[in-house]
Amino acid sequence: MRITVFRRLMADEFGAARSETLAKDHVLSGLGGRTVDEALEAGVPAKEIWQQVCAEFEIPAERR
Repeated sequence: MRITVFRRLMADEFGAARSETLAKDHVLSGLGGRTVDEALEAGVPAKEIWQQVCAEFEIPAERR
């Protein structure tokens, strides 16, 4: 998954402003205690990050 696609999915799910805040501030245990932005910077694949976001926020399967 491209990072641009990931960012679009985040914005579609949470809204543009909230998705940016979540990516910057919300720590995900499934990403080793990192934020989305930290995980992307560390080279974690965007698809893996999206799966962790979906699990954390209980996003329904049809929107994953």
